[in-house]
Amino acid sequence: MSASGGFLPPNRGASGLAIARVIADPDHLSRTFDDALRALAAEGLPVALAQMLNDEGTVLEFSFPEGSPQRLHAALVEKFAPCDVLVGADTLAPPHLFVSDMDSTMIGQECIDELADYAGLKEKISAITERAMQGELDFEAALRERVALLEGLEEQAISDCLSERIEPMAGARELVATLKHKGAHCVLVTGGFHHFADPIGEMLGFDRVVGNRLGVADGKLTGKLVGPVVDSSVKRSVLEEERERLGEGALVLATGDGANDIPMIEAADYGVAYHAKPKAREAANGSIGAGDLTSVLTLLGIDHSDWVAA
Repeated sequence: MSASGGFLPPNRGASGLAIARVIADPDHLSRTFDDALRALAAEGLPVALAQMLNDEGTVLEFSFPEGSPQRLHAALVEKFAPCDVLVGADTLAPPHLFVSDMDSTMIGQECIDELADYAGLKEKISAITERAMQGELDFEAALRERVALLEGLEEQAISDCLSERIEPMAGARELVATLKHKGAHCVLVTGGFHHFADPIGEMLGFDRVVGNRLGVADGKLTGKLVGPVVDSSVKRSVLEEERERLGEGALVLATGDGANDIPMIEAADYGVAYHAKPKAREAANGSIGAGDLTSVLTLLGIDHSDWVAA
């Protein structure tokens, strides 16, 4: 930390190069490597340096003298898919702030879709969810429409859904625990509901949870939301608020999968799209398309020996 209270990330700004890491099957990397270098150079993205970072031959690091992180990310995904990729403007290092979406990112389900199954409405509601996550529908309008369909459902269905249907995404516990061990402040911010997000956030170890609130009366859902809606703009504002609190130089990692995650993905130093919808992936400078959430730790340069099992 600097004397003024901000952060001085390792080597930040020292090289002027963009740094990228790619994780893929070693046979796949070796087969595609030469062709990928030629193709990148032909697209105006010459590689200054390429080196293998591990003995297994699964992690390849590139230095580029030019190219925006988003453009480099897209090019590397195209050349090496299926793969996991992260590009930093001038460094790749553990973040001081981690902000993540919940549904289909930290957990393997969409909570509202699973809850809708208890009302016999999963097919109808999941179709709306998918269109909203693809960016085809206004998020708030789609959310209110789906919540209205749940009017009259017993509140007990939420507890049943949590215990019977909701599971952490592979690597979620290790990711949060390791980043916290490295000093990161971890925030779960979701367009879903506190009924789910609070216990999930506690289970995974998040320091703060931000989400929407379902209306409940006489033990049943009212079909309404209580308070303002957590949408894409709120996700980004939470990220900016937390970054400002940490001070100048704080590195920020954000993960998400849907269109409503795009503003926070774009605002982060490391915006990682996790098995994401196309629009979210296009906005990111990192993506997990092959592995699980522990790939984020590898891409950040955190050695496996430093991972925290949760």
